[in-house]
Amino acid sequence: MQTQNLGFLLTDIIRLMRREYTKSNLEMTPMQARALVYVARSEGIRQVALAEMLDIQPITLARLIDQLAQDNLVERRPDPTDRRAYGLYLTDQACPLLEKIDEEVKRVQEKALQGLTEEQASAMLNALLIVHTNLSTDLPNID
Repeated sequence: MQTQNLGFLLTDIIRLMRREYTKSNLEMTPMQARALVYVARSEGIRQVALAEMLDIQPITLARLIDQLAQDNLVERRPDPTDRRAYGLYLTDQACPLLEKIDEEVKRVQEKALQGLTEEQASAMLNALLIVHTNLSTDLPNID
């Protein structure tokens, strides 16, 4: 039985999309991929801010970033304005991987949108952007 509950439906869609993503040949978890993409969008971001954006605990993110750094995909650099803080930056090795992540995201999105016309898919994505904006008006800007 399908439900008309928006929260349930979105949560279940995310779960199913993550499951589909794990079928890829990328050798990283969906959370590692998300972290890498967010660092690419906001190079120099501090770990605390990234943890908030990913909605995970800072200690969990620290371990995730440790793994990405060990794989030579990101590096921590001292923050020029606060010597106690570090910013996160991509390495050159991350760029080809980001392209593969983008291809995988497109593949999963194409599968998810099968059976919808371009107009239906566009309308749905636009509606979700409005929902996102409505719910994020009280949050700090993360884009």
